[in-house]
Amino acid sequence: MRYLPLTDSDRRTMMERIGIASIDALFDPIPESAQLDGLLDLPRQKGEMEVERLLSQMAAKNTAAGSVPFFVGAGAYRHHVPATVDHLIQRSEFLTSYTPYQPEITQGTLQYLFEFQTQVAELTGMEVANASMYDGSTGCGEAVLMAHRITKRDRAVLSGGLHPHYRKVVENITGFAGLPIDTLPPDPTGAEDIGSHIDGDTACVAVQTPDVYGQLIDLAPIAEKAHEAGALLIAVVTEAVSFGALKSPGSQGADIVVAEGQSIGNGLNFGGPYVGLFATRQKYVRQMPGRLTGETVDADGKRGYVLTLSTREQHIRRDKATSNICTNSGLCCLAFTIHMTLLGGQGLQKLATLNHANAVLLAQTLEAVSGVEILNETFFNEFTLRVPGDAADVVEALAKKGVLGGVPVSRLEPDAGLDDLIIVAATEINTDDDRAAYAAALKELVG
Repeated sequence: MRYLPLTDSDRRTMMERIGIASIDALFDPIPESAQLDGLLDLPRQKGEMEVERLLSQMAAKNTAAGSVPFFVGAGAYRHHVPATVDHLIQRSEFLTSYTPYQPEITQGTLQYLFEFQTQVAELTGMEVANASMYDGSTGCGEAVLMAHRITKRDRAVLSGGLHPHYRKVVENITGFAGLPIDTLPPDPTGAEDIGSHIDGDTACVAVQTPDVYGQLIDLAPIAEKAHEAGALLIAVVTEAVSFGALKSPGSQGADIVVAEGQSIGNGLNFGGPYVGLFATRQKYVRQMPGRLTGETVDADGKRGYVLTLSTREQHIRRDKATSNICTNSGLCCLAFTIHMTLLGGQGLQKLATLNHANAVLLAQTLEAVSGVEILNETFFNEFTLRVPGDAADVVEALAKKGVLGGVPVSRLEPDAGLDDLIIVAATEINTDDDRAAYAAALKELVG
């Protein structure tokens, strides 16, 4: 029997209290296009072995990232994750640990969170980092809310190079707070003049580098313009390996840095879970969302770790909290920290150099195909490709030829009129054979 604890009378009372006429009204904020009309097209019941067989058949329809030449990026990247990472995070003391409320019995968890924060602060060039956010996109939304609290201003400016998924999350999070968002149009060239949109009412400006089209953005002049107007610069990074090759956002004047940490220690995992990196200046630490682990000494003077700041709704009154984030991506943090520890500073630089070199080789190989154009003058390991015809059709045709060739911009920006563009990523996992297969398949389709 189904467990239904509420009676019809209970439900009517609850609906009257919140002022709705039907349960369906609870879903009004969700676009109709995202709502299901009826049940999923699945059998109502099956035996255990039948379910396993059916799900295996469904899964077999997917093309696994590791089975073919893979050049998909746009916010999630396939990198090599050493076997050591997976081995260590599955130790029982890590795998079963959760919120470290009792420091006397969770020193191991607190110590690796402290190490994670230290690594993030050094990578981003900032003074403090938390541990952690759900992912890069929600961290970006939290950063905009944080800038609002600091500046006491409402308006946020989002670069046209910000990942559209991040933009949607920011609009969703800030919409409930009634904060106006000024989103600039998509700009595959990286030439937008975002500084001209900053004025005395601007709380913050969010800029991604490398941006969603792979363009490298110089943050320094944007930071100068923002600071002149009393606004904050939020730097967004979706490819954490780029920290090994590019100037840190902190060194370019960023006030808040948010990043997606998936590239280090974490696989693609069908889209999650991932781990959001969040760092800022020391003077803003009390407005930082999430939790922060600190180092202290115990009664005997020995080094120990504690939750220093946890200004979230689990710990204090909801209206006084900086965020309603309810957990952190603890196991993903640990995977990130282990991989970074294995790499070290020099290892990350070598990994970044290899990524860039592979991307340059790929760009040269693909640009040699007749009718293909590379839009980028600068890039790290990702760039935008213009192809004849509809890019989405080209990507589908490439997949049928056994090459996962990238993300059509029309999938991210369906109304932008950029239907002939593909975002292509190359990492250390790509080989000469992979590049040759991509070029050969592309030549057959458009050359």
